[in-house]
Amino acid sequence: MTTTNYMACPTEIVEAPVGVVWKLLTDISRWGSIFDFRVISVEPSGLAAQGQRMLGQKGPRWLHIGASFEYTLIDETHYQLELDVRLSAPLVRLTVHEAMDCVPLEDGRCRVNYHCNFGFPSGWRGRFMRILLSRGLKEGPSDSLSRLKRAAEQEHRGRKEKKRET
Repeated sequence: MTTTNYMACPTEIVEAPVGVVWKLLTDISRWGSIFDFRVISVEPSGLAAQGQRMLGQKGPRWLHIGASFEYTLIDETHYQLELDVRLSAPLVRLTVHEAMDCVPLEDGRCRVNYHCNFGFPSGWRGRFMRILLSRGLKEGPSDSLSRLKRAAEQEHRGRKEKKRET
């Protein structure tokens, strides 16, 4: 049995239009170039679809933490998505329900809200994992959001420069 034991909710203002951020979030096959994650497979391929799954690995290469992601909600009209994530390694089983929404702002910017609901096994293993991973629970979601922000802003700058050249 797994229960939600920790919630992290970082927010960032991104200096790029919401469409740029949304495209990065819904092209799960490119996540390996943005996040600290290695993509192994995406089924079905293509842009985000409810039920689409991605398998990959997280962590240093000597400690492969397997991960599966599944889109459970995609609302293109309101720029909202949700994913169920399962991380597993020897003695480690962790679930995360992730919810993200992008809010358009003036001047071609947007705000991204990221909600991570971490679930740990009940009993001593869950308590031990929470203590062991406590720093990562706080810093991991913020780091992922910072990486998304950098990638979106870089892509947006590149588009603006190409536009000026033509």
